[in-house]
Amino acid sequence: MERALYGPAGFFVRERPAAHFRTSVHASPLFAGAVATLLVRVDAALGHPEELAFTDMGAGGGELCAGVLAALPAGVADRVRAFAVERSARPPGLDPRVAWGGAPPAGVRGLLFANEWLDNVPLAVAETDEAGVARYVLVRPADGAERLGAPVGGADARWLARWWPLPGEAGARAEIGRPREAAWAAATGSLSAGLAVAVDYAHTRAARPFAGTLTGYRDGQQVLPVPDGRCDLTAHVALDALPGTTRSQRTALTTLGLSAPRPPLTLATTDPTAYLRALSTTGEAAELTAPSGLGAFTWLTTPVGGACEGLLDA
Repeated sequence: MERALYGPAGFFVRERPAAHFRTSVHASPLFAGAVATLLVRVDAALGHPEELAFTDMGAGGGELCAGVLAALPAGVADRVRAFAVERSARPPGLDPRVAWGGAPPAGVRGLLFANEWLDNVPLAVAETDEAGVARYVLVRPADGAERLGAPVGGADARWLARWWPLPGEAGARAEIGRPREAAWAAATGSLSAGLAVAVDYAHTRAARPFAGTLTGYRDGQQVLPVPDGRCDLTAHVALDALPGTTRSQRTALTTLGLSAPRPPLTLATTDPTAYLRALSTTGEAAELTAPSGLGAFTWLTTPVGGACEGLLDA
C-alpha cells in the first residue's frame, strides 16, 4: 500500500486527487471559508501570535491553502504562513504564499488541518480464518488476489483487542489502525501550540463494519483495491482510537457559522443575478452538510497546549 500510493510510481506521486474524486474542498469555497473561520478562532485563542501557521496535510493541489488565504481577513492573513504537505510536485500557478513540502513544519503555532488524509495512511488488514484466528491478509500487487498469511500478533493483536475485536466468524476483517495513530501523533507533534483537525469517513468500536472498508478509486469510480499504483487505496478511519473530540461535519460547519438559507423568491424579481448566486450558495452549503453525504464526515479535534480547547463547541 505504501509503495502503491507513495512509491516512485505511486498513485499520489503521479496524480492529483481532484482528477479522481471530489472532496469537500472541491465541492465549494464555503468549506475553505469555514476553515478560515476556525483559523481565526485559533489565532484569538493563541493571543494573536506574530506568526500563525496553517498546515494542510495531504494538500492535493493546494486548493484548501489557497482558499483559506483568500477567505481570511487582512489582519490575520498578513501573519499567516501556509504550508501544503504533499508528496507530489508543487502544482504550477499555486499562490506563492503557500510553502510546499513533504512534511509539516516543526514547532509552529496555529492550525493543522488534515482533510481525507488519514484514510490514505497505509495499514495492514486482518481477517479471521475458518478456525476464528485473525491472520494478516496478503495481496498480489499484479492483480489484487489475496490470501491469508501469518496470525496477527504483538502490538497489532493488542490494538485489535482494544479497538476492533474480530468475531470468531470466518471472513470478518479489520484494518489495523496503529500506523494512523503514529501518523496523527507525528502531525500533532509538529505544533508547539494550537489545534489539529482530521476530517474523514470514520467508524467507532461499537459499530465496526464486518468486512472492513478497504477499497479503491479511479476516475471517480470505485474499483478493486489493487496495489499497483493505478488507483487510490483508502480505508475509513477508527478516529475513536485517536486522542481528541469527534463530531459530524454537519455539526462542525454549523458551529463555524456555515448557513445559507434559501433566498426569498422576491429577490428573483428584483435582482435575478443575486437570486441565482444566493441559490447556488444554498445548494453548496446543503451538499457540505447533508447527513447522507459530505455532512457524514467526522471531524476529530486535538488541541495542543491547552489554549484551543472547545473552539468547536456550540
